[in-house]
Amino acid sequence: MGNYYLDIETTGLDPDVDEILTIQYQELERYTGEAIGPLVILKAWESSEKEIIERFLRDSNFSDAYAFSFISVGYNLVFEHNFLKARSAKYGLPEIDILNKPFIDLHTIGIMMNRGEFKGSGLDKITGKDRDGMMVPVWNKVGDYDKIVEYIEMETREFVKFNVWLYKRMPELLKEWMG
Repeated sequence: MGNYYLDIETTGLDPDVDEILTIQYQELERYTGEAIGPLVILKAWESSEKEIIERFLRDSNFSDAYAFSFISVGYNLVFEHNFLKARSAKYGLPEIDILNKPFIDLHTIGIMMNRGEFKGSGLDKITGKDRDGMMVPVWNKVGDYDKIVEYIEMETREFVKFNVWLYKRMPELLKEWMG
């Protein structure tokens, strides 16, 4: 069983017209949520959107017959799901369907921590992540790829820190609830 942080960066918000710029994933320790593998960043500017989707399918365990080989762990995985499903279909590649296999989406917890409000529940609002990804398409357009990578690394660190915190706190909350 493998838990993997999964995220993407895109040129916009519409999977029918916008493209995937990066696919990033990192193995997480199953019992602590800590990062245990390297952060893999597949970059379309080094090849193409189609090639990074193919590499993701080839190099990750996502397409394994055993559904628990790659458990996607992320924040608002519906976004990744919609893009990866639409863009893999565009190229006639095997379907990437995150939501029809085991996954863990921490956005729900963020919403609950924000008193049930969606607005203000972004990862940048509840962690030390200092900005959202709105500049990524701009940086891509001007070829400032180092800023995109820097943003991805910062976002990953903040996600993992939040994930680890939840792994520590949630069992305590269960004990309190059952108390």
